[in-house]
Amino acid sequence: MTDASTSAGDDTSIAVSIPPLDETAREAAQEQQTQLLKPPGSLGRLESMAVDIAAMQATPTPSVDPAVILTLAADHGVTAEGVSAYPKSVTAAMVDAVASGDAAINAIAGANKITTHIVDMGVDGDVPASVIDYHIADGTANMTVEPALTTTQARESIAAGRALVEEHAAEAGVIGLGDLGIGNTTASAAITAALTGTTVEEVTGHGTGIDEATRQQKIETIERALAVTDPNTDDPLDVLRCVGGFEIGGLVGVTLAAASRRIPVVVDGVVTGAAAVVAAEIDERVSDYLLGSHVSTEPAHAVQLDALDSPPCLDYEMGLGEGTGAAVAIGTYRAACRAHTEMATFADAGLDDA
Repeated sequence: MTDASTSAGDDTSIAVSIPPLDETAREAAQEQQTQLLKPPGSLGRLESMAVDIAAMQATPTPSVDPAVILTLAADHGVTAEGVSAYPKSVTAAMVDAVASGDAAINAIAGANKITTHIVDMGVDGDVPASVIDYHIADGTANMTVEPALTTTQARESIAAGRALVEEHAAEAGVIGLGDLGIGNTTASAAITAALTGTTVEEVTGHGTGIDEATRQQKIETIERALAVTDPNTDDPLDVLRCVGGFEIGGLVGVTLAAASRRIPVVVDGVVTGAAAVVAAEIDERVSDYLLGSHVSTEPAHAVQLDALDSPPCLDYEMGLGEGTGAAVAIGTYRAACRAHTEMATFADAGLDDA
């Protein structure tokens, strides 16, 4: 493995300094939109996307290039409760596929000229040496018996995510979030229910393709886990500790660190959405730097997007994870920024914009 596990250092503080959006840059970008050689508003949401990114990046000429997707992987002890259609060994197999360039995220990211990195946050099994190593443990504890993480592990996972951004910020005009881990839709549903006040029934889906009877078992498992661990719902770190995952904590850290650097964050599906909700609960200013991607087939995702006030970019009935939805959406955000910065103006064409 690529040993990056010590680069997070001893700093496990979760506090960051997130700047406000740059309204001067927003106004300049909005003015630029009125000068472009097209009828006002004719590019619809592509126009507002470019203006929003301008405010995030504090420049009237926004760009999402270069684009990076960080896919974080870990296993979950709750799989012992039979909540998934697949055994946890599939996590390591999928990490191997991503590292080998054979997974869906590789194909979609390649089509959209996006760099991908795969990170071991807690995979229970061997992974290729090319995988970035922030391994905390061989999967979380079974949340129906005890908290999934210790407080130290929760902080370590967030610190690891922050360190990843420190390592890759120079190559990132935008960061897409990705995940891998059998059992992580169970953790995501539990987090979503705890932090949004939604019922477990409402946020629990079919995950890897389980039948309805197994979904009911999954609901009961989550309800039991929340009862046993009794997370403090006013404390997002405690919710992460009780019913989260190492990769979810890592994604929280990525989101916080990216926002602190004015790097837009493209949220993928329900697992990365759970991480974004935790990050926004830690610091509400995070929401200013989030860009939606797709609407996952998992019901918790719509609840998350509503809580984050982050409208989706597209709806293709996707539910894979890995960062696939983020990779598709980044292509749209790139188009929005390039139309904003590369189109001719009325003045360029020798026309009076009036």
